[in-house]
Amino acid sequence: MAAPARLILVHKQPTSAHIHFLRFEDGIVAPVPLPKLSQVLGEEESVEDAEVVQHPAMLVGRVATELDMDAKAIRLEGDFHAHVDTPDGAAAIFLGRIDTIDLPFDVAEKAGGRFISLTEARDLTPTELELLRRAYICIME
Repeated sequence: MAAPARLILVHKQPTSAHIHFLRFEDGIVAPVPLPKLSQVLGEEESVEDAEVVQHPAMLVGRVATELDMDAKAIRLEGDFHAHVDTPDGAAAIFLGRIDTIDLPFDVAEKAGGRFISLTEARDLTPTELELLRRAYICIME
């Protein structure tokens, strides 16, 4: 059984390379938060394939619509791979880079969230911290 896929949104400022993640009131993934008992699976752990797998572009489109953004402003980072074990099954986690010059503060505000740096994430769950660590490595490589 597979749980719904989620998306982490990141912005890397083109000139300064400052990295910010979009943090919602209830976590760092969209469109729905991870359950409390979730754990990141190791990169070597296998995940059973679901019978029907939704293309991540559909997820990007859904999140963009919910955030009132143009889906073209979010680019999937193909090198990011993560799965989280949830009570509903394994959930695929994707990384979407917001391709704007400046942080879209209005988007975060409308969503009840804010952009944070990695150092502002200390109070997140260990699962979310591990996801952000992996996302940061992917963006910086």
